[in-house]
Amino acid sequence: MTETDLQTILVVDDNPDNIDVLSGILRPHYKVKASVSGKLALKIAAGKQKPDLILLDIMMPEMDGYEVCAQLKASPITRDIPVIFVTAKSEAEDEQRGFELGAVDYITKPVSMPIVLARIRTHLALYDQQRVLAAQVKQRTLEIEETRHEIIKRLGRAAEYKDNETGMHVIRMSHYSRFLAEQIGADPQWTELLFNAAPMHDIGKIGIPDHVLLKAGKLDHDEWLIMQKHVEFGADILSNHNSELLSLAREVALTHHEKWDGTGYPNGLKGEEIPLSGRIVAIADVFDALTSTRPYKKPWSEEAVVEFLQAQAGKHFDPSLIPEFLACLPKIREIKTKFSDEQEALTFSLSPHT
Repeated sequence: MTETDLQTILVVDDNPDNIDVLSGILRPHYKVKASVSGKLALKIAAGKQKPDLILLDIMMPEMDGYEVCAQLKASPITRDIPVIFVTAKSEAEDEQRGFELGAVDYITKPVSMPIVLARIRTHLALYDQQRVLAAQVKQRTLEIEETRHEIIKRLGRAAEYKDNETGMHVIRMSHYSRFLAEQIGADPQWTELLFNAAPMHDIGKIGIPDHVLLKAGKLDHDEWLIMQKHVEFGADILSNHNSELLSLAREVALTHHEKWDGTGYPNGLKGEEIPLSGRIVAIADVFDALTSTRPYKKPWSEEAVVEFLQAQAGKHFDPSLIPEFLACLPKIREIKTKFSDEQEALTFSLSPHT
């Protein structure tokens, strides 16, 4: 087996000597990455080459292991990575807290080489098995999923037909959202949920009066306040159900008009207070709106939209996501061609029911 085939273990400990001990145990069998702080560990774990397992110390300055584990499990990018606490804290309540935060195991210091290797082998095998089972379940339910996805897309398109946008808008921007989520290494299951939740981002427009929604000119102050209500209407439509998909769709509907600098609506969320789903969909939605023809405007050129996105990084948009979105442009162009508004018009013109 070559080094590139080896699984990767991230060791997190503020004491370099402890890192050296664990690295010495692991290097004959695994690739090893190391971090002496929780903040750096979070950055490494969320990178494009994510570790297969994390060995995490608890007692660290600034951000302890418990907080690092909580943040790992809260992020769709890192939540599935197995975490094993390696610590001198050996009280039962310490172990209980670690398991409650989502850790899969707990090893006390000083470490034993056979125990460390056995625990890692066990949890890597379980992690691999989970991924295989997840793929099998996904394959077996594909037909059901495709039917559900088609219903969802049509629901999203229903809202667009009341607006000045086309039904192809929700299809395109949902693909753009998925591309961006994939680009930043988000969990594949969450990415697929986002792809299917994104078309419902503006479902609340169904509740906006036509004299506001279809107004050709600029909205006055009162009309703009009414228009902003569509995010809350959408959240209400999608609420009160335990479905993961509808829960994420509600989150998207409610937060995709929030802005990174806190000037968005409805709640003036700022920075990472805005859920990742809302930050992603905001970029995808604006990009497609600006590059598409509307009754009240001509499409912007791709170059002009790129300049706008870059200028709004850190203002409207998450600045870390803009370069990642721009890296997806080749795939985005393919989707714009495949699902163009002209293609939709041609489809309807050929329909025997029109």
